[in-house]
Amino acid sequence: MHKVSFIGGGNMAAAIIGGLIASGTQPSDIEVVEINPDARARLAARFGVVTHTDVSLARLHGLVVLAVKPQTLPEVATALAPRLDGHLVLSIAAGVRVADLSRWLGGHTRIVRAMPNTPARVQAGIAGLYAPLEVAHGARSQAEAVLRAVGGVVWVEDEPQLDAVTAVSGSGPAYVFYLLESLEAAAEAQGLAPDVARQLALQTFFGAAKLALESGEEPALLRQRVTSKGGTTERGIAALEAAAVRQAIAQAVDAASRRSAELGDGLGRLA
Repeated sequence: MHKVSFIGGGNMAAAIIGGLIASGTQPSDIEVVEINPDARARLAARFGVVTHTDVSLARLHGLVVLAVKPQTLPEVATALAPRLDGHLVLSIAAGVRVADLSRWLGGHTRIVRAMPNTPARVQAGIAGLYAPLEVAHGARSQAEAVLRAVGGVVWVEDEPQLDAVTAVSGSGPAYVFYLLESLEAAAEAQGLAPDVARQLALQTFFGAAKLALESGEEPALLRQRVTSKGGTTERGIAALEAAAVRQAIAQAVDAASRRSAELGDGLGRLA
């Protein structure tokens, strides 16, 4: 793994740093610029990485990860721009488009944009990545390696597809937690104790996802195998279909995707 500089040391940056170190990157090869003193202290104590208060004090390794809040990125990028000279910039700032980031960085073009998700905190995330055509394969591989330290990666060919990635996997954990809440509540309504209901719901989701991942089979086929003719599962699935749950999920993803595009438009208007 190449040496990496993080601009921003929040939860996602900390998750990626932990994944990199677990994958063999030396703490001495990672530096973090973070204005919050408590966050700097936590990162230094937990990982042994070098921290700085300002971009001007950083060594700035060849791979720079932008992990600040999107609203602060114009100011951060403007301060970073004079320091860039062939650096690869990997942005995990949600919604910020490559063209806008390039503008704030003074025309810098070696940019990869990524949309990770919160399961990265337990090295079980999935990230969507996009890079303009002029970003070479080697640079793409460097960026990909950073995100692979905390889970899987997928590449999209067109940047607007990251809005769909945001809607599916960025917001997706919240959908799963919503369904977990619902299944847990339903179990309690059937008379099960709260701790039993939670354990059943959590392990069922975990086990089903693990089975789908490791079998490589289509979810529809796996569902059909569980759904015996005239059985309990068939009756339950019929209730879900009658309630139009499939359509509701599609509507949720569509609404989140459209909101992602709206936020990108708004961020692009920042100075």
